[in-house]
Amino acid sequence: MSETPPETPDFDAMTRDIAEVPAVEVIVTVAVNLMSAAAVKLGLTEEGEAHKDLDEARKLVHALAGLLDATATEISSFHAAPLRDGLKSLQLAFREASLVADESGQGPGEKYTGPVYG
Repeated sequence: MSETPPETPDFDAMTRDIAEVPAVEVIVTVAVNLMSAAAVKLGLTEEGEAHKDLDEARKLVHALAGLLDATATEISSFHAAPLRDGLKSLQLAFREASLVADESGQGPGEKYTGPVYG
């Protein structure tokens, strides 16, 4: 019995689809994906501890902070404000989950946001 080969992706169609998406939407989508991944790695999902990995969470939160810092003038406050709020929540969750507290201003993403306080 032979298997049917998987369909080859239509790269032309994918390129056309990407070309139609505004840059702000791409940036926001990437930011939301980083936030979701960080929440999983912080153990903030239903599975909690099963996927918790603070080293990975630190990298994701730091990347999110860098993205938001770099695009602050490119996206409107309509998009930026909830993303910044989400980032702060993740930074605070990281502080709470961490057994060893980072120095003020040294937590994930604080290079871009400054020290985060509850």
